[in-house]
Amino acid sequence: MSKKTKSFLYNLIGFALFFIPLQLVLTRFTNLTGLWIPMTAFVIGTILAPKFQAIRTKDGEKLFMKWLFIKGVKEIKS
Repeated sequence: MSKKTKSFLYNLIGFALFFIPLQLVLTRFTNLTGLWIPMTAFVIGTILAPKFQAIRTKDGEKLFMKWLFIKGVKEIKS
């Protein structure tokens, strides 16, 4: 599996781990209705989810992660 594919899957999983619970919490504990619930969960999930990116370097393709709760950019060993 290529690093680009891994970064896409990691981004998708990371976003889903925030989006789905947020949508359930917003439905249960707020007065939001209609499209406001998934739109709000989408915006918050996008901000909170870690971002993964595959970058081609002179040493080959590498996978990096940046997250709001971690300082700096971290290389993912895979």
